[in-house]
Amino acid sequence: MYPESDLIPLSALQHLLFCERQCALIHLERVWVENRYTAEGAVLHRKAHDGKPQTRDGVRITRGLPIRSLELGLSGQTDVVLWKPPDDANLAAASRTLRQALRNADAYELRRWTVTPVEYKRGRPKKNDCDRVQLAAQALCLEEMLGVEIPAGQLFYGRQRRRQDVEIDDALRTTARQAARRLHELFDARRTPPAVREKKCDTCSLLPVCLPAALGPRRSARQFFERQLADSAE
Repeated sequence: MYPESDLIPLSALQHLLFCERQCALIHLERVWVENRYTAEGAVLHRKAHDGKPQTRDGVRITRGLPIRSLELGLSGQTDVVLWKPPDDANLAAASRTLRQALRNADAYELRRWTVTPVEYKRGRPKKNDCDRVQLAAQALCLEEMLGVEIPAGQLFYGRQRRRQDVEIDDALRTTARQAARRLHELFDARRTPPAVREKKCDTCSLLPVCLPAALGPRRSARQFFERQLADSAE
C-alpha cells in the first residue's frame, strides 16, 4: 500500500504506455506543449466533467468523481460514472429517487449496483492498450473505494461519437497493475529516458522539445545542428 503522499496522477498511465520519455517530460520535468490534439482532448474532457449529475433511462450519471487507490498508488478523476440499480429495486415503493437511493445505499446494497466508468477520448480507438489500461485503473480505484466489482467499462471516442464496451478482465487488470508499478519506478528513479525517434512522435505535442532526431541513441546535439546548417546552405 502507498501512503496518500506518494500517489501519482492516474492520467500518467496513458503517457507511460504511449512513451516513457513523454511521461517523464510531463510529470517529472513539468514540460507541456499544446497542439491541436491536446486542445481538442482538453475541450472534450471539460464537457464531460462540467455537466451536472443526472438520471437518464433509470441510470444515475455522475461526472468528475475524485478517485484513488492506495494499492496502485494512483489518484485522479473520472470523466463519467454510470450507476444502475439492481433490477429488483423497487424505488417507487420506497418513495425514493435514484439519486437518493444511491446516496443512502449501504455497502451491501451498493455491491448489487452496476457501476460503469466511462473515459472520454478525442480520437479513434488505438492499436495499443493505453486507453483500456487507464480505464481499468479507474475501475480498480472504484472497486477499492466502494467495495464493488466492476466487470466492464466504456470508452467514448469523439471521432466516432459512440461508446465502446471494454471488459475489465484479469489480463487487463494485471497489465494495469504492472503499468502502475512501472510508473512508480520511473518516478522513483527521477530520470528521463533517452529520446528514440518513432512514427508516433509525429503526433506528440512535445516533439519540438523532446527532439528525438537530435538526441536519439548514438547522436549528439552538435551533429544535429551541423546537419541543419548544411541543409540550410544547399
